[in-house]
Parts: sequence; C-alpha cells; structure tokens
Amino acid sequence: MKFVVAVFAVLSVTQAFVPLSGVRPAIGSSRDFLLKASDGDESPKPPKWSRIEGNQLEPTAKDFEIMDEMITKLANAAPYELPNAVRRAFRVISSPKFFMRIAERTDATEDPVEKAKLGSLASNLVSTLEVVVETTEETLDERAREVEAVLKAAAEPETGEFLVPLLPTQVQGMRKTLEALEPSSLDEGFLSTVDAWMNKSHQDGMDGMVGILQKVLQMYSGIQIKRAKENMESAESTPASELFEKLLQTDTELWDVEIRNGTKEIKCSPLVREIQKTMESVVLGLENGSMAQRVQAEYLRELITRVEAIQQKE
Repeated sequence: MKFVVAVFAVLSVTQAFVPLSGVRPAIGSSRDFLLKASDGDESPKPPKWSRIEGNQLEPTAKDFEIMDEMITKLANAAPYELPNAVRRAFRVISSPKFFMRIAERTDATEDPVEKAKLGSLASNLVSTLEVVVETTEETLDERAREVEAVLKAAAEPETGEFLVPLLPTQVQGMRKTLEALEPSSLDEGFLSTVDAWMNKSHQDGMDGMVGILQKVLQMYSGIQIKRAKENMESAESTPASELFEKLLQTDTELWDVEIRNGTKEIKCSPLVREIQKTMESVVLGLENGSMAQRVQAEYLRELITRVEAIQQKE
C-alpha cells in the first residue's frame, strides 16, 4: 500500500485545496468515467451552482457590475466585433440573466439613443450566438478529447483505474500532457469541459474524480500564468520572482514545503507583492467575468493565503 500525506490549511470551492487521505482507493476506471462524462444521453441536470467559482445562478453585485461593463462595451462595439467578444465570454453572454440585464437597462434608460443601442444589441447577440454555438459544439468535442488525454495520464497504467491521491509520477504526467497541448486549446471551451465533468462527477458521488479534475484547473492556472509572465516585458529577476515561478510549476500539495524552503533566505512579503503584481498585470487583464479570469484569480488568491499563513508563523 502506498501512502501520501498532504496537509492544507485552506479550503477552496473550485480547485480543492483540501486535505487528502493517505489511502489510495480506486474511484473507477478511466474508460468507464470517460464514457459517462461524454455520454450525451446522460448529461447532468443543471446544478444549483457551478464548480467554477463565480458561476452561481444568482447574480451578485459584482456579477451585475461585470455584466453592465460588458453590456456597455458590446453596445458600443461594431457588429463584426461581436463574434470574438461572445467567444471570449460565452458562459456569461449566453446566460438568460445577461439578456435579462439588457432588458432591465433598456427599460430603465430614458435616453432614446441608449434604448435603441441596447435593443439592437440584444437582437445582434441572438444571431451571433446562433453562429457561435455551431462552432462551439465542434470546439467542445475537440476540447473533450484534450481533457480526456490529460485525465488518462492520471490513470494507473496497468489497470486504467483512477487511484487517489495521485502519485507524483501521475501528476507530472498530467502536467506534461497539459503543457503539450496547443496554447490556443486552453480556452473557455477547455474550462467549460472541465467544469461540466466536475459537475457530473459531483452528482455521481465521485469525489475522487472531482479532485483530479480540480488538479487539472490548478495546473492550467500555473501554466497559463507562467506563459503570460514570459510574454510580458521581462523585468529584472529577483529571488521573489524566481520562487514564484517555481511555485507556478509545483504541485499545490507541495506548496507549503516549497514556500518554507524558499523563504529561508527571503522574506514572505516580497513574494506576496510579486504574486499581487501578477494578479494585477496578468489576471485582471483577462476578459472580465471569463472562466479563465475566475480560475486563475482563485489560484493566486490561494497561493497568497498559503504564503501569509506561513508568514504569521515566522
């Protein structure tokens, strides 16, 4: 029997930063799970909440703020710009609450020009969504195959079963598979697929599989943030930035150990500032309300929480 011990201090809704048992129970075979996940005849009922933080059915004040910003931007955009805008924030724009918000703003405004723009926007979005959905279905099929490839790297090679906690070699295999995908594949469709499979697993009581899919989101976040930082103008390397980059490539179960080791020579404060700077320059620059922004923001918030928890013990 193999044992892995991981101790985490903070819970996370989306990416499951939670304690894991040392025993590795089987949670099913990769073949059975992937058949279930991709079976259109057994698609799960819409959940009361999404496993991606911020996709709740009941809009919050922040949700309304994001929707209003998007509505204003879209209302002032040229019609030919709508398809790309819809693809970037498909989950938000395609929701009934988004159209309800347009209707509310249309009724509330007394400006005839604004009222006409909002009415035209609603009509244009409907026709744009019809076109985007056709291409989205094809894209989601491709993304499902890519998520499947990442998950297969987590299965036991001899039996095809999923055992949790994953072994370091399996985690590394998942990361290599994810990094090998085309950067353009790690889009909203990829995240939507992971989110849907997480919901299906949750409804089927497959908590171990939910954890594996959450690990996919963690790896996705680290990879995307690292790539974004590399594409920005290179700043002078510092001990804090080097430690941060190492953490982006580290399994979250090992974060606490790496933070303790890395902060023996530097203080935690510079590391927190480095993470916050990345939050502002990278994550806040993503499409407002997108799943990419939500997932990556949660990942960095969790990392800051970990660093601050260790800082308090110093």
